[in-house]
Amino acid sequence: MDLNEFKVYKMAMDIGEEVWNIVIHWDYFAKDTIGKQLVRAIDSVAANLSEGFGRYHYREAKHFSYYSRGSLYESNTWITKACNRKLIDKDKYEHFSSSIEIIGKMLNKYIKSIGKLPNQ
Repeated sequence: MDLNEFKVYKMAMDIGEEVWNIVIHWDYFAKDTIGKQLVRAIDSVAANLSEGFGRYHYREAKHFSYYSRGSLYESNTWITKACNRKLIDKDKYEHFSSSIEIIGKMLNKYIKSIGKLPNQ
């Protein structure tokens, strides 16, 4: 399988771009405090998936997937703070929260599947 065919990776890449396109327009203080943290966390979701994928060993794939999941939930905290501080509106907050929930479920299924032989 090619990394770009990996649906959870693709979704993580897409949400990273969406977040970037919003944060880039914030003022300096908002970007420097919440924005940098949010972008780093959300970008780390896809980055850790790709690193684990590229290691070609199921233990390392699982290890980096746990990091990815941690970054995903950190991103949710930053999205919540951005909404609470009126940097994003409720609709964007709900969109991102929903996407994060979907990605989280997909990541959990992926983590459970790593290292299992077919038909187990």
